Amino acid sequence: MTALGNPAEWTEKFRSFDVQFLECVTAVWPECLSRLQNQPLEDEITTNLVDLLEKNPLARQMFHWIEYQYEPFGRMSGGKAYSKGQIDIAVFLDRERERYLAYECKRLNVESDGSIRSLAARYIMEGVNRFVTEQYAENLPVGCMLGYVMNGKVPVVQSKICAAIRIKSDRIGLTKGPVEEKPLGDAKRFSSHHIRTGSGTEIEIRHALLPFS
Repeated sequence: MTALGNPAEWTEKFRSFDVQFLECVTAVWPECLSRLQNQPLEDEITTNLVDLLEKNPLARQMFHWIEYQYEPFGRMSGGKAYSKGQIDIAVFLDRERERYLAYECKRLNVESDGSIRSLAARYIMEGVNRFVTEQYAENLPVGCMLGYVMNGKVPVVQSKICAAIRIKSDRIGLTKGPVEEKPLGDAKRFSSHHIRTGSGTEIEIRHALLPFS
């Protein structure tokens, strides 16, 4: 991919873009909720969220493009490209397809058979771990998680996610955090730092939890 230049400078840029993007998300979130039924699936929520963001004047002004189900390329030894899977949301800063801010989206506190399942472990192993293994955001300094808290009880599930991060710290290369970040509207935020299994480089993962209520 195109070299990012000064890593610290790009980390700050990605952090800034994350804040700007979440400001747009929280602006359209009430309308997104009004479109959906009580317990929609993750893809249905994300599809409608991206649809609204693409029409939002501020988001259109700030970002080159917002892509739903973006497929980053991996490279084989001979240079042949292959798909590395689908990132739920990719926010592009310019025309460079390998320079993006990735958001992996997960439902949390989901009702199942009359009980509430936090799905915190799935959030870690099927979300955070995709950044740690470099399936997503390869060579990039920042990746993002976006959690839809289906029963609206954000503090409860946040504590469970933070506990799960610490419990699985060895498996996900945790080096720092979770660290509380300033909330943005209804979005509660925190961050964590991890060593990637392939390259041994560090990635900052920024987490935002939205109440679906």
